[in-house]
Amino acid sequence: MTPDVPQTLDQWLAHCERLHPVAIDMGLERVGAVWQRADVTLGTPLGHEPAEGAPVVFTVAGTNGKGSTCAMLEGILLAGGFRVGVYGSPHLVHFEERCRIMGQPVKADDLVPHFAAIEAARGETALTYFEFTTLAILRLLASSGLDAVILEVGLGGRLDAVNVVDTDCAIITSIDLDHMEYLGPDRESIGREKAGIMRAGRPAVVSDPAIPASVVAHAEAIGADLWVFGRDFNYAGDRQQWSWGGRAKRFNSMAYPSLRGANQLLNAAGVLAALEALRHRLPVSAQAVRTGLATVELPGRFQIVPGQPTLILDVAHNPHAAATLAANLDQMGFFPRTHAVWGAMADKDLPGMLHKLLPLVDAWYCTDLPTARAASAAQLGEAIRAARLASASATLPAEQLTTHPDPLSALHAALAAADPADRIVVFGSFYTVGGVLHEGLPRLNAPHMPAAGSDAAGG
Repeated sequence: MTPDVPQTLDQWLAHCERLHPVAIDMGLERVGAVWQRADVTLGTPLGHEPAEGAPVVFTVAGTNGKGSTCAMLEGILLAGGFRVGVYGSPHLVHFEERCRIMGQPVKADDLVPHFAAIEAARGETALTYFEFTTLAILRLLASSGLDAVILEVGLGGRLDAVNVVDTDCAIITSIDLDHMEYLGPDRESIGREKAGIMRAGRPAVVSDPAIPASVVAHAEAIGADLWVFGRDFNYAGDRQQWSWGGRAKRFNSMAYPSLRGANQLLNAAGVLAALEALRHRLPVSAQAVRTGLATVELPGRFQIVPGQPTLILDVAHNPHAAATLAANLDQMGFFPRTHAVWGAMADKDLPGMLHKLLPLVDAWYCTDLPTARAASAAQLGEAIRAARLASASATLPAEQLTTHPDPLSALHAALAAADPADRIVVFGSFYTVGGVLHEGLPRLNAPHMPAAGSDAAGG
C-alpha cells in the first residue's frame, strides 16, 4: 500500500470527510452505483428467494426510538442463539460503536479493508462521509457470516444509504417533526419518506400509534404486509408486568424492558411484531424474548447513573424526544432540584425542545459542542430566556443559567452546584452525551458529601 493511501481507521475517516462538499446529499443514485460496483450481496433482492445461509435483514426508521428498537431486537436474537450484527449512527464516543457484531463494537482494524474496497469501487464518485462509512460497514456485515443484520436509518428512509439493501422486514418507530428541511413540513410528508424502506410482499411494522395515512397508502400501493399497532399487535401492562399480543402469538406476564422510559413498551411491541413476522426464518423462544428484553443496554437513552446526585443521560434532540424525556423525568419521584446540561444543534426547534422541560429544570448549564452545526452556549441561553418570557414565568436569576465551553465542563459546574439529593440531566444531542462519556461513565459524588473515593466525575 502506498504512503498516500489511508492505512488506519482514523486516516480513512479523515479521507471520507474530504470527499464531498456537503455533509448531507440526499439520494441513492451515487451510493447505489458504488454499492453495485463493490459487488457485495446483503439481503435478498426483490423477486428472489433467500439464498442458503443469507442473513435476515431488518431496517429500522423513525424519528425517535430507532436505537432502542435495534438494541432490543439485537438482545432477543442474541439470547436466542443467533449470530447478529447491527449498524447504527451516530456514535457517542468512538466510531467503532456504529457497528456491533455479537454485541461487541467492531475493531478498527477489521473495518480498514472494507474502507479500502469501497474506495476502489468508488472511482470518481463523490460520497458523503455518511454514505462512504455506511457502505464500508454494510460490506463488513455482509462478510461476517451472520444470521441477522439490523440496519438503523440515519435520516428519513427512502433516500438513506442503508436503503440500497432490500430489507426482509421494515420497522418504523415514531413519526414526528424533525429534519423538516429534508423530509417535508408535516407528519404525512415525513411518514411518506420513512415508508420508503418498505418492500413489496414483505412485512412492514409500524409502532407509532397514530400512523399517518401516507404510510398506509404507500404500503398498500407497493403491496407490503403492513403491521399496524392497535390492529395487528398491541400490549397491556400494570405496575409489575406487561403482556403483548400479535396476529398469532402472545407473550404474557413479562418483566418490563431494562431500557427505561414510557416509550419503550411501544418500541418493544414493534420488535415483537417484527419477530413474529419473521418467525419462519428466526424462531425465538419466549425465554429468549424475556432474557433479551431484561438485559438490553443502550447508553444515552434515559440512562440513569446512580450516584449523588443522580445523573440522567439522554440524547433527546427534538421536541418529541424532549417531551418524552420530560414525562420520564416527571415519573422519577421527588428531587429537590433538577440541573440540566444542554447542548443542541442550531437547526433544531429549540423552543419546542424547551416547552415541556422548562417547568422541570431549576438550573441550566448551556454548552458549546465540537461541530459547526451546533448552537453556541450563548444562543441556547438566549433560547431559554426567550422561552421563559414567552411562558410568562419569571426571568432566570443569573446564577441559574451559565454557559460552558464543553459538556464535561458544564457537568462539573452542575456537580459543584448540586446537593447530593438533586439530579443532573444531560441532553440535547449525541455530542452532548458523548462529551460527558468521553472519559468513561461518570460516577458522581457531590462535593458536599464525604466521598468514598474521588469526588470528581471520572471513569
